[in-house]
Amino acid sequence: MHGTTGRETTFSLVFTTCELIFNQAVRNVRKNHGNAVVGLLLNIAQTVLLVAVFMVIFIFAGMRGGAIRGDTLIYLMSGVFLFMAHIKVLSAVATAEGPTSTMMKHRPMNSIVSIGGAALAELYIQVLSVVVILFLYHVIWTPVEIYQPAAAFGMLLAVWFAGLAIGVMLYALKPWAPAASKLLTQLFARMNMVASGKFFLANSLPESYLHYFMWNPLFHCIDQARGYAFINYNPMHTSALYPVLFGITVLFLGMLVEAYTRKRASLSWSAKH
Repeated sequence: MHGTTGRETTFSLVFTTCELIFNQAVRNVRKNHGNAVVGLLLNIAQTVLLVAVFMVIFIFAGMRGGAIRGDTLIYLMSGVFLFMAHIKVLSAVATAEGPTSTMMKHRPMNSIVSIGGAALAELYIQVLSVVVILFLYHVIWTPVEIYQPAAAFGMLLAVWFAGLAIGVMLYALKPWAPAASKLLTQLFARMNMVASGKFFLANSLPESYLHYFMWNPLFHCIDQARGYAFINYNPMHTSALYPVLFGITVLFLGMLVEAYTRKRASLSWSAKH
């Protein structure tokens, strides 16, 4: 009897938490815009604009020869899609409502719900943006051909998870040093404009330069995604498993720091935000 009650209580707790995360995700999607469609369209416009800018750079800098033989726009979009998913979820989680937020005064609300809601909202927006852009590109411009679409989508999930993990670490740091957390969030975004490998292939880099990029899970994901997207590219230096292991390790450390922070949170800290 006691065992059954325990299982029912645990299941009820998990179900309630998932429901709260879903509701928080809906709130986050509509937080900046009352209409969720407007937020989606703005994200699509931002992604398309980034692809267009990179395409112009490719053309005028004469970098098209360094791309994979095939559709250059798919080559660029494979980098931009993963870059956007990584940076957006990292920023959303790092700036999610913390232990001193007024929302935390409500009993069902907690850090897990805040983090999960922010991450799920960004995953929804990014996946929907990718689907819409690829569909329009397929219908209006040229048929989209992806060698292994399921595996390529797996890299999108992997880079989202890695961004979530880094975001949790910055989220845990925010109550102690809000300025440093904000600076590091911006630094990750700026640094990954180059360190993500959107403009080049890992196979084309000299060995002496590879170690500058191999720490970055986004670099691994983009390179692996291009291997899954193009039949004539085989990544030799990156790993599809590394971003997952990186994410698990950093998420574990981030949750430990967050738990330590939550126990020592003070309402006086809100004056720092």
